[in-house]
Amino acid sequence: MAAGPVVKAVMLILVLASVVSWAIIFAKSRQISRATRMATAFENEFWSGADANQMYQHIRSREGEDLSGMESVFERGFSEYARLVKQTDDSETVVEGSYRAMKIAFSRETDSVEQHLPFLATVGSTAPYVGLFGTVWGIMNSFRALANVEQATLAMVAPGIAEALIATAIGLFAAIPAVVAYNRLSNKSERLLNRYDNFMDEFTSVLQRQVLRRNNASYR
Repeated sequence: MAAGPVVKAVMLILVLASVVSWAIIFAKSRQISRATRMATAFENEFWSGADANQMYQHIRSREGEDLSGMESVFERGFSEYARLVKQTDDSETVVEGSYRAMKIAFSRETDSVEQHLPFLATVGSTAPYVGLFGTVWGIMNSFRALANVEQATLAMVAPGIAEALIATAIGLFAAIPAVVAYNRLSNKSERLLNRYDNFMDEFTSVLQRQVLRRNNASYR
């Protein structure tokens, strides 16, 4: 509290950045963990031999519930598939339209999963330098105060330097958890999005086979 106004402002900025970072860390950890559990449950049900149309109807019947994750990708893809098969017999048009619909849903899920992660990267890369700025400013003022003193001693300079160094300590306190959390959450989000992407490819193949069987049956 005895530090100068600039150093205090630097400390306040760093503390606020740290608080926001921890809020993001907890929120994103819960979000990604929940999305991973939901993806696992959905994949287990889907690949257990459940009927895709029944799964689609069940998902659509949950009115008022916002779809997310792999369910959202599946719902958008199957919805477009169901619409296109009534309009055309061209299997390529049906499959491409379904894939584009899933791609749009996938892009939205990507934005949701990766939201706020760049803030952690920014805090992790800039907080030490912001803290260092506060330290340099505080030390500079400490030495400037010695200009009007005939005999300078370490005891006169040490308190000011110690106060200034706290800014660097707070900068590291804000940066280290942000960097660790960013790397961890980025890895988890990338693996989750890869699962979504793989499901899109696999589900597209399923739809393609279903369209071909439907066309073959109609020709007969």
